[in-house]
Amino acid sequence: MYQSIPSQTYSSLPESIIAAACARSGQRVLHVDSRNYYGGNWASFSFSGLLSWIKENQQNTDIKDECEDWRKLILENEEVISLNKKDKTIQHVEAFCFDDQDAAEDVEEAGALARLPAYGASVAEEVAEEPEKECSPLESAVPGAENLESEKATSVDPASAAEGNVTEINAENESSHDSASGESTLESGKTEAALSEISAQEPKKITYSQIVREGRRFNIDLVSKLLYSRGLLIELLIKSNVSRYAEFKNATRILAFREGKVEQVPCSRADVFNSRQLAMVEKRMLMKFLTFCLEYEQHPDEYQDYKKSTFAQFLKTRKLTPSLQHFILHSIAMVSEKDCNTLEGLQATRKFLQCLGRYGNTPFLFPLYGQGEIPQCFCRMCAVFGGIYCLRHSVQCLVVDKESGRCKAVVDHFGQRISANYFIVEDSYLSESVCENVCYRQLSRAVLITDQSVLKTDSEQQVSILMVPPVDLGQPAVCVIELCSSTMTCMKDTYLVHLTCPSTKTAREDLEPVVQKLFSLNAETEKETEDEVLEKPRVLWALYFNMRDSSGIDRNSYSGLPSNVYVCSGPDSALGNDCAVKQAETIFQEMFPTEEFCPAPPNPEDIIYDEDEIASEETGFNNSPETKPESSLQESSSRGSSTAVKEHIEE
Repeated sequence: MYQSIPSQTYSSLPESIIAAACARSGQRVLHVDSRNYYGGNWASFSFSGLLSWIKENQQNTDIKDECEDWRKLILENEEVISLNKKDKTIQHVEAFCFDDQDAAEDVEEAGALARLPAYGASVAEEVAEEPEKECSPLESAVPGAENLESEKATSVDPASAAEGNVTEINAENESSHDSASGESTLESGKTEAALSEISAQEPKKITYSQIVREGRRFNIDLVSKLLYSRGLLIELLIKSNVSRYAEFKNATRILAFREGKVEQVPCSRADVFNSRQLAMVEKRMLMKFLTFCLEYEQHPDEYQDYKKSTFAQFLKTRKLTPSLQHFILHSIAMVSEKDCNTLEGLQATRKFLQCLGRYGNTPFLFPLYGQGEIPQCFCRMCAVFGGIYCLRHSVQCLVVDKESGRCKAVVDHFGQRISANYFIVEDSYLSESVCENVCYRQLSRAVLITDQSVLKTDSEQQVSILMVPPVDLGQPAVCVIELCSSTMTCMKDTYLVHLTCPSTKTAREDLEPVVQKLFSLNAETEKETEDEVLEKPRVLWALYFNMRDSSGIDRNSYSGLPSNVYVCSGPDSALGNDCAVKQAETIFQEMFPTEEFCPAPPNPEDIIYDEDEIASEETGFNNSPETKPESSLQESSSRGSSTAVKEHIEE
């Protein structure tokens, strides 16, 4: 039986931050998760892992108790609060392949290949198994910690991956014609060079079988977010020194969708004055307004009369052109045209501008290998300071003392009773009886694998963010994040595109109209002209699903919850991660008001050893708690440990 342990369920971002903070402050932490992976709804998957996740969420099977007599552990003066055994936060999962899957039947990854429906077909999944001899050892190996470690160790450096691919191909083409001589050979050489140049401009043909073969090159996030360079999560990563466990790439461009076209938005002062999209008068108007937004609190007279107006209405009073209003509303402030008031819009614009220039020309960073790396980084910090992690370990119920009303223990699926002082649970664990007064929102999500960028430039390695205005009245704006292969989230010559918006219907109904505007689908190529099809990127594979948004729910909304049980919400609809960080810090301060939240670990040079510790080192036995972090760091076997331990974010 454990004592004085903050026990936790699910390893989502808020819970992982709390676990790291508790372990760092000297608390004993037991972190259990019924899933077999870290991150919960913040996780990232390889392509084969995502296919397994799809299959799991499309099946409606009930999970039976492994231990039927666990109720014998409950005493007469105790009562139980049963917990959910199946995650119900994901709904309406639909996946489509836009390429011929017959060619992929010879490819096997992780022992099975999920056959997805063609576009427009019913959503049903068949599993086709093929002999292992038809695959290379890498393709047929079961994904594990060793495979992930070797892949990341041998993957291309992001800096070198960002450039040189096209140049290298052209250099090979030119060298293949150098041995020719004579006029006819010279002419044929010129012809071949011209053909090679044309072929280099055309997108490379990517098949579904290639995606399956290179499945481990994908790290596909369930939730799509970016990190503001001066946001709460970046500051926490720096303060706690957790940033050394991850690497980050700067988002390279902000895009806008206007009049049916995608165009780049100038953000910094240099971008504004170098832009060819804006006239000189517009450049001055834009710079004047952005300067006002940075110090709007010093000029209250200019916006006091419009506090109750929407930000869009306020922009019209500033004598800005329609294009500037569009850029500011959808690409800089990134707020709703109808629901955002003037003050909220000014705050969002100022936040955007304050984050510019810290790490690049845009305010955003993206973690290499996906958003799922961030929860794992905090889990690693927790493990370094003695936290215990148990995956595939579900919890049956909370045990509550009838007299005090406090939670005393949990009972796991093996029938073990585990005592603790504090309990942190993810809201999806709570049963319907506890959540009967809770009204949840939903997020609509789509994940696309495409063959081209939504806006072609000389550089193929672009990380882009695009806010698409509402397609119809009553529809929300859609956030589009496009990732290139140098983010280590997709294979070469492909792009990974995430679409997110608050739900009004199913995810497919909400997001498919935007997908059709930006991309080419096989089912609609007959309706489009040939030029339109060639201009648009082609969708190779698509996934739609709805995810629960439980952010902003008051604790009092949960019925009969003990005072020492704290509830963490899942991902919210915001672009950043401030909600998760605020929630984690609030819960930690309620449990331990006198402790500092996630302080930096001590430097090895600053640790002072007493004589007993020195003697134990000389004999080969060292149980000093101060030395545990370094040894645990080397022995950590989580997926996050395979990420290069390199501090990318520095003050």
